[in-house]
Formats: sequence, structure tokens, C-alpha cells
Amino acid sequence: MNLEAAASFLQSHTHFYLAAHQSPDGDTLGSCLALREALLAMGKDATVVCPDPVPAYLGFLTGADTVTGTDGIEPPKEAVVYVDCADHRRTGHLQATLEAAPYQFCIDHHGTNPRESKDGDWVEEVSATGELILRLLDALHAPITRGIADALYTAIATDTGNFSYGNTSPEAFEAAAKLLGYGINLPELNRVLFREMTLSKAKLVAYTLGHMELSDDGRLNLLAIPTAALTACGATKEDTEGLIDWLRDIDTVEAACVLRESDGCVRVSMRSKRYCDVAAIAKRFGGGGHVAAAGCTLYLPLDEAVRTMREALTEALQ
Repeated sequence: MNLEAAASFLQSHTHFYLAAHQSPDGDTLGSCLALREALLAMGKDATVVCPDPVPAYLGFLTGADTVTGTDGIEPPKEAVVYVDCADHRRTGHLQATLEAAPYQFCIDHHGTNPRESKDGDWVEEVSATGELILRLLDALHAPITRGIADALYTAIATDTGNFSYGNTSPEAFEAAAKLLGYGINLPELNRVLFREMTLSKAKLVAYTLGHMELSDDGRLNLLAIPTAALTACGATKEDTEGLIDWLRDIDTVEAACVLRESDGCVRVSMRSKRYCDVAAIAKRFGGGGHVAAAGCTLYLPLDEAVRTMREALTEALQ
């Protein structure tokens, strides 16, 4: 499946749910909201659904206040587009309802995507799903508004670590340059996305630096975040976004892992620098992602989850 198949799917249907993944980031929400605005301009009905709330730092995106799904959704009238979802499970408690849609398509950039949507999957390992959405809107001859440009820049910039990660390609820079031409306020976007933090987030960063656990001659760095720690910092799960960079950025570290306690399970996020394939580890535990950035969910007590991931990552580092 490819660009043409995605364009045909959108042209063939009228009523859409655009599905973002749980623990939403800038790529899934930016891509969904950009696609929503374009579909509305085409006279179609489009609603962005997400199992978790929109993080506060992404609240500026056009249409962010219309995202729904935290308390469930009505059965789809017609079509679902999974956007930046490595698999259908990433839609959390919305999965069963969305999979009941008569028509389904997926647009994603994760190499571990199992390509399970009824009517096709456009999966291409580019820098961000936002890059695919920009190509798609060009193919549909959709006008790029300031809101769409802000959303797609957010998608690409956040998933490339402000154009610093290994997935940053010439095409990512070309897409950003194109979006800059549509009038985005680059300094303001970069401030909101990468520089600004709440006091509660700052306290959580301090907790991170005080509780991270280096091992394997400094090559592995793990952080466990119990619910009580979030409460003590006055923080939310959205505030954990980006904490893993503080772990990985230590010079000796090859692999970093954050484990967050969450309603009877543990959310695991992993990153690596040069050679450790964290996607392969995530896949072993039912997750997925990219070679250098992946995640999974463990239904274990936090201390046991920490032991499990330390063993798996230590083995991989050998």
C-alpha cells in the first residue's frame, strides 16, 4: 500500500474517525489534527479520537479542543484511519470499537507495524508520520493552512527530537522548510515544544536525575516512576514526556529505559544511541517502535518490571 491507496481511501469515504495512539505525542496528534482540518475543508466529516487526553503542551494545535475518546466513543459510522499507530492495540480501550468500523486504513512510520487494517496500511519508515500526511495532502491538492502547517511541523520536529535524532533525513528538513514557507512561527513553536516546562515538570526532572539507575559500566540507565512520585511532584503522566532524554544523554549510556506505573500495568519507553535494537526488545513483550525508540506495556508490579527490562536490555547490550 502507498500514497495513492491512502488518497483513494480518503476520497472514497465521507465520515471518519482519525485514531491517535495512547499516551499521545506530537506526531500522532499533529498528524491527526492536520488531516482532520484538510478533510473538513474537503466537505467530509472527521473526528480525532484518542484514548488519553491531549497533553497540555499540545493544546495550542488547531482542533485540539475537539479531540474525544477518553470516555469512549460511539461505533464508527463508516471509516477509521489509524494515524501513527504502530498497531491497533495502541488505541487502548477504543480498540474494539474502532475495529468494528466497516472500513479501516492505517498511515504509519513504525517498522514493527503488523499491517493489520482491513483496507490497507501505508507504512513507510520516514522520520515521522507527519511527513507522510504532508505528502498525502499535496496529492489531494488540499490547501495548507497555518493550522495544518503548525500541526505537521509539530509532528516532524517532535519525532526527530528537533531534528537531532538518527531518523532525521534530508526529506524531513525539506518538509520543515516547506512548512516554514506557509508562515509558521518557528521561534514560538520551538519554545513551546522544546524549551518551556511547568514547575511540576521541573520537579519531575529533578526526581529523574536523583533516582536514575546506571548499570553495565554506565551503558544502561533505567528510571522507575511509581504513581506516588508523580503525585509528590504534582505532575501528570504527560509530564513524563522527554524524561528519557535526560537518561540517554549521559555520555556513557547506550540504552535508556523509563518505566511508569499506570493503573495496574507499567508503561515502558526505551531509547538507544548507536547499536542496541530496542524495537526487538519491545516486540518480545508485545510492543513495537523503531530500532532506537520503542515501547511496550508490562502487566507486572513495578519492581518486577524493572528487573525484567534490566535483564532484557543488559542481554541486548552484550
